[in-house]
Amino acid sequence: MSENEKARRSRGRPEPAPVEVREMKLNDLPVVFALGQELFTAEKLPTLYRSWDEHEVVTLFGTDDETCLVAEARGEIIGFALGRIMEKPRNAWRYGWVEWLGVRPGWKRSGIASRLLGRLTELFLEREARMMLVDTDEENTDALAFFEKHGFGHSIRHVYLSCNLDDHPRPRHRRSSAR
Repeated sequence: MSENEKARRSRGRPEPAPVEVREMKLNDLPVVFALGQELFTAEKLPTLYRSWDEHEVVTLFGTDDETCLVAEARGEIIGFALGRIMEKPRNAWRYGWVEWLGVRPGWKRSGIASRLLGRLTELFLEREARMMLVDTDEENTDALAFFEKHGFGHSIRHVYLSCNLDDHPRPRHRRSSAR
């Protein structure tokens, strides 16, 4: 028994449930989507919220299922990592893109995200990717710290602009005619 295990038992904490990181299956799609809906809210992460939808999850699974992973404990999906390989024409480099990474709130800071990212990295290496990419909202300081801890750097700011069309005459007309 390791020193950590002895210390945990002496403090009376229960043993953590074993966690399996595995490839996502078709029947995992609704659970992964629902977990993403819980994590990527408009209030907390508006730029991530705008692109998280059913189509995004289904498309990634349909085109890059081997780089779509889930973490499971006690029969429950507690996290996911969705990635894809990118190849550019006339370019020898392959890129591994970490599209989405999420962990159920009760499991955060338990190493689940690191395990998912580690397995995704292995899959990218097996597919001869030479670089990994990830993006997130600049306000998402937890994610930035996590990815920097795992060797990501050279951050580049990307600006998203928005225009609220509620005041535009055409949508207003469309709304009033739909009533």
